[in-house]
Amino acid sequence: MKGPANSVSSDGEWAPGLQKARIYEQILLDIILGNLRPLSVLDEKALAAAYAGGVAGVRDALGRLALEGLVIRRPRVGTVVAPLDIGEIEQAFEVRYMLEARTAALAARNATPEDLAAISGAFDGAEAAIAAADFRAMLSMDRAFHKAVALATRNGPLARFIISLQNVATRFWIWEMEKQTPQDQLKDVVLHRALATAIAERDPVAAEAAASKLLGEPPSAYRV
Repeated sequence: MKGPANSVSSDGEWAPGLQKARIYEQILLDIILGNLRPLSVLDEKALAAAYAGGVAGVRDALGRLALEGLVIRRPRVGTVVAPLDIGEIEQAFEVRYMLEARTAALAARNATPEDLAAISGAFDGAEAAIAAADFRAMLSMDRAFHKAVALATRNGPLARFIISLQNVATRFWIWEMEKQTPQDQLKDVVLHRALATAIAERDPVAAEAAASKLLGEPPSAYRV
């Protein structure tokens, strides 16, 4: 029988204390940051040693990343990091434009006190991270924020889809963020906090408007 630590919530998330959940987050961040480069082969034993975990936890994490399209299982090659497909990222932005504002409105209606605490606290320490040019910390904060908003909808299928979509789009966003000035990054944090305020005030209209300002530009906006 599976115990509480092995349970999966209604939104499909693994319990935070699970080793595979920790390894998944670490591999995911390294893929988005480019520390694990596109098309690089991922050796399970090497990853287990690098992330201080077991091979079984790494295998489970890679399986989830494969379902999300961030790694690819190839016969006779093994698991490789998915290429950075600009076309797919462009499509992810298109879907985000359709869904994320409405997602924020739903969060404003349905968020629990625990959801509101997670949303409002996601960017605590952002100023220090920006001053230190700590992109990994900023990425972790951004993921925590958008994940908390998605979960606050109290709609499991929608939350799973939004979180997965965010992971794809963020592979481009991190490239964009590295080219921003600290002042631009601070402005982005202000926009996130404005959305948090709208959700906390249970204002779906303001939440939709604030979320629309956060979406940013797709890859096509940067083509000359």
